[in-house]
Amino acid sequence: MEPPFKFCRAGAFIAGQRPPVENKRSEKAAAALAQESRRRACEGCGAALAARGVVGAALRATGDRAIVVDATGCLEVSSASGPGTPPSIPAIRSLAGNAAAVASGVVAGFRAKGRADVRVIAQGASGGIGFGIFSGMFDRDDDVLYVCYDSAAYMNACVARPGLATAVGAGPRDLAGHGRCLPLIALAHGIPYVATASVADLGDLERKVARAMGLKGARYLHVHVPCPLGCDTAAEDAVRTARLAVESGLFPLFEAEHGEITARTRLDRKRPVAECFESQRRRAGPSGATPDAARLAAIQAVADRNIARFGLLD
Repeated sequence: MEPPFKFCRAGAFIAGQRPPVENKRSEKAAAALAQESRRRACEGCGAALAARGVVGAALRATGDRAIVVDATGCLEVSSASGPGTPPSIPAIRSLAGNAAAVASGVVAGFRAKGRADVRVIAQGASGGIGFGIFSGMFDRDDDVLYVCYDSAAYMNACVARPGLATAVGAGPRDLAGHGRCLPLIALAHGIPYVATASVADLGDLERKVARAMGLKGARYLHVHVPCPLGCDTAAEDAVRTARLAVESGLFPLFEAEHGEITARTRLDRKRPVAECFESQRRRAGPSGATPDAARLAAIQAVADRNIARFGLLD
């Protein structure tokens, strides 16, 4: 009997997102596999799905004249391991905390060469941002779009601090009091563009990337990409988890320019955050059978503050 998944080496053995049997793929699936053959993301990875949308939208907006700087982490490892780097865009691999500085250097290099046509994107995870470097890029207003993929588990790689919700929503702290409100911190710098997006709405994500690439100066996009491993969910629940985070107010979607919020995605109705965590075993009680009521109440309070702060309900 053939195994249900093809396993690939990427620092550890992980189940790749590959159709199970080589000779039973449809023509469309085979073509998609050939195009994405160098990716090694875990099954159900939200960051891999969102990154394809971000890079694709950026290339369309710039006429294929873009370069990406990837911070070390899951996304960088999964796209650079195996046969090689995905060929869709030139990429530079940086350290975990200095992607913003490397991207700023790339911008300076192209400026020295008189090249104003090449745009630069930096990509990193919420657990891999060097904060001083990140803030410095905003202060200098370097012409970089920084995209942060928020796994909701402080995952620069392999669940560095399990159970955290680093930047869920526009800045709630995790239950131990850790975490930073990265979208609001970026907003406080008064840079040309700040936005939040979700892997549950790729159309909105790609529209915001296109908007950001149409502007000059420092820009920041914070994307919610729940990690099945870090959130302890089934692979097929990642997008649903992200959608419920938006609909509960836990992850508000908004856009801002020069420190002022210009648009927000309003809610038709407010869902309780308990629905968002029904499939996340990390939030269960000691027995793993019932949710921890105190923790859910604390998270619900965060969602309620977000709804009030951003005016998400009419």
